[in-house]
Amino acid sequence: MSDMSNLLANKATIITGANQGLGFEISKKYLESGADLLICARSAAMLETSRAALAALAAPGQKVVAKVADVSDQGDVQALVDEAMAQFGRVDILVNNAGVYGPKGASEDVDWAEWVRAIEINLFGSILMCRAVLPHFKAAGRGKIIQLSGGGATNPLPMISAYAVSKAAIIRFIETLAEEVRGLGIDVNAIAPGALNTRMLAEILEAGPEKVGRAFYERSLKQRDSGGAPLDKGADLAVFLGSSLSDGITGKLISAVWDPWSDLPGHLEELNATDIYTLRRIVPKDRGMDWGD
Repeated sequence: MSDMSNLLANKATIITGANQGLGFEISKKYLESGADLLICARSAAMLETSRAALAALAAPGQKVVAKVADVSDQGDVQALVDEAMAQFGRVDILVNNAGVYGPKGASEDVDWAEWVRAIEINLFGSILMCRAVLPHFKAAGRGKIIQLSGGGATNPLPMISAYAVSKAAIIRFIETLAEEVRGLGIDVNAIAPGALNTRMLAEILEAGPEKVGRAFYERSLKQRDSGGAPLDKGADLAVFLGSSLSDGITGKLISAVWDPWSDLPGHLEELNATDIYTLRRIVPKDRGMDWGD
């Protein structure tokens, strides 16, 4: 989208994991589009640095508030939403961006506590955030939930199993939640932002081929050298999904890089009538076979 000014004017937004990488880029794009922001992360120092940088970009009257929070902690999540209500009087948009790769290595060898911790952050944390904003969305008769996903949602990721499992699971939750709130003015969607050159890529390269697998490591090297997917692609899609342009689009996993998302409002009837942009089981006939279902 070339001009995003005022697309999100006066929209009160919570963005998790916003102190760096894609979360910070989304925060910048939301500011450019007129939104008020409550950003969160676990690191107080990094969060304050990001808040100050964003505040310097804010227009007169725009609010940029930061609060340290662990999205896997129910108390922190509720305090975060309470802060948004105190600061803005409402919540219009939730962007669930916080996430970690978790342990790297064979599923039977990695530290079990680290594996569970990745599920707590990526899956439970996103669900807790949704649960906390939904009463406010329902009371207002409107709301937008935008969930960041990743390659693990649509493809196996050997040696990074906690990440893959959490990303696949959160997409099914998003699809399910979209059906629960259908007709209530609440849209729930997920973004596949593409292969990004962020701190998570650095983690993969630091772990090495022994822990993440030779094939994935070599793909990551190529990604690093090519520059990866532009951060602004995912951020622009997040703005689109938070805006009224996307009203009625719900329960979808949309690729920021490959899908013609800016054209989707013209295909609303087809989107709502089909399983396009969803995760589904493949049966033999889907692959031209004459056996099975």
